[in-house]
Formats: sequence, structure tokens, C-alpha cells
Amino acid sequence: MTTPMLSPDDIRAARAEHANLRERDLAAKLGIAEAAIVAADIGYSAVRIQADPATLLGHVKPLGEVMVLTRNETAVHEKIGHFEDLHPGKQVSMTLGENIDLRIFGNRWKHGFAVTREVNGEVRRSLQFFDGAGTAIFKIHLRPASDVAAFERLVHALRVEDQDRGFHALAVPAEEPAADRIDRETLRREWQGMTDPHQFFGMLKRLNITRKAAIREVGDDFAWPLEREAAGALLDRAAESGLEIMCFVSNPGCVQIHTGKVSNIQRMGPWVNVMDPSFHLHLRQDRIADVWAVRKPADTGHVTSIEAYDRDGEMVIQFFGKRKEGKAELDAWRALAEALPRATSRAA
Repeated sequence: MTTPMLSPDDIRAARAEHANLRERDLAAKLGIAEAAIVAADIGYSAVRIQADPATLLGHVKPLGEVMVLTRNETAVHEKIGHFEDLHPGKQVSMTLGENIDLRIFGNRWKHGFAVTREVNGEVRRSLQFFDGAGTAIFKIHLRPASDVAAFERLVHALRVEDQDRGFHALAVPAEEPAADRIDRETLRREWQGMTDPHQFFGMLKRLNITRKAAIREVGDDFAWPLEREAAGALLDRAAESGLEIMCFVSNPGCVQIHTGKVSNIQRMGPWVNVMDPSFHLHLRQDRIADVWAVRKPADTGHVTSIEAYDRDGEMVIQFFGKRKEGKAELDAWRALAEALPRATSRAA
């Protein structure tokens, strides 16, 4: 999304006029991409850098403590911690660690920026990455304990020659459309044949069916609809019980994962928020169209997830109980998931 009528100087003027708005909100107000807001500041507070996850991961450890952020239209996932076990790859990169746990899909990363901006007398530094349309994929924000010299070295190493202040949208890879209906007998046979939840994606590809259609069609013994507020109820009950959970928020370019307890649950209007020391989650429940409890076969029984979908049928957040590979899921998690309020009518 771009608006050629607005020059970089026009955008900067609008930013000064609406200084209280976040970049994402200002972009929506102006009808332009968020990346255009950042690009307009090149030469002032922003520098274009390589948008390559594998290259980036070669420079992030020295930053020390940072906050990483992955979001979609419905959920924002923020984790504070250090980059630890890094696995850069040509197509898929991973980071594993106590607090920063990511799965990164590099083909979606098209625009990168390093930003150093003064806000209310405080210097804030970040690394921001966007897809071809200028939609945010992933951000790293420095913290007071971060190594500023390491940030400067990273920017120098990743800086690109082209420092154009304009934003030029690139084509977002088109995905082959999948079917919204499937023969139930075939689906159930394939579903029952799984021995690991990770085989689910291969099953969807083989059957050429959407994730949402598969869980809708497979039958109540494997997937059943919950009330739209079930995700908030899950967070409340996990906090009350002290149960360790896994919370996944994703967009086409990144999946960010929290593993552990949640405790400080706050509500503000439509938002359900987790405000814990190293984990912040902001979930807008009014943008959730439906929620499902899903059982996937595993060699240790089955694995239960809670999945929330938006009006376009895209999964916006997913929960599991904390579980080690090859181990059965905790009875306490299974009980929590199965006790969540069921929908009074089956979702479409």
C-alpha cells in the first residue's frame, strides 16, 4: 500500500503534526504503508539496512538484552531477553533460547531499517523489518542494558548503498489458493494417521486445504469451537493455576513464541494484556472471529492446542501447554483446554 501523492517531506510533516500517534496508526490514518513512515526519516533518524535474517543473526548476540516484537492485526507479542542459540538459514532461520524463540521466513523480508530517534528526551534505538508491501514483520528494540556500540557496529555492517527516502512497494509472494472444503472421510484418515503434530502442515499441503477448513471439517473428536472470549479465559486460568504454557503469535515472516507462566493479566477495552517482566502480549478480542480447541495425534497420545482466527480465516494466536518433544502433554494443560467455554453454535 503506497500513496505517491505524499512525498517523504509530506510524511515527516504529518508525523510532526500527529506526534502522539504510533507509526502504525499514523500509516493507517494517512493510507500509506508503515515502512513509508520509517523511510521518510532516512538521513534524519533512519538508515536502510539489509533485510536478510541470516545476515542479521550474525550480529545480534553482542546487543545484549533487547526486546523483540512480532505482531499481526490482532495480537502483539513482545519478549525481553538475549539472543542465545542461533540457526541462520537460507529460507528458514531459528533462534532458540529461554526468552527469544523465533521461526523466521526470509522470503518475506524485503525492507530493513535501523532507527535512532529521540522521544521526550530519551534516545530510542531499533531495527525494523517489513515485507514487500511495507507491513511490519519483526522489530528489535534496544533496552537500557543493551550495548549501543554493538548496535552501531551492526548498522555499519548491514547498511546498504541505496538510502532512498521514498518507499517502493514490492510484490508479496502469492500463495496457491487452498480449498475451503474437503471430503471428511479422507481428511479424518489423514488426520488419524499423524504421529507427530508437525506432520499437520504436510497433511494440509497434500490435501490442498486451508488450516481453518481442516479443523472445521474433521469432527468434534479432533476439533471443537469455543466461545470467542476463550483465549482471554485461557490466560486468566493459566495465571490462576501457575501452569506453564506456550503462546505463538505469527505473521507470514515470523513466528514468536513464549514458553512459561503468565501472571499479570490486564484488560483495557477490547484488549487482553499480559504485562509480565519479560513477556508482554496484547490481544484484541473483538477482532477474533472464532476460537477452536484442536487435538493432533502424537506418538505420546495427542497434543491439544487452542487456536484463534480472524475474519479472514487466518490464525492470529495459538496456545499449547509447555511440553518437551517426545513427552506427553501435561494433564493440567489438557484439563484447562477441555474446560474452556464451548461455543453455543458451531463456527462457520
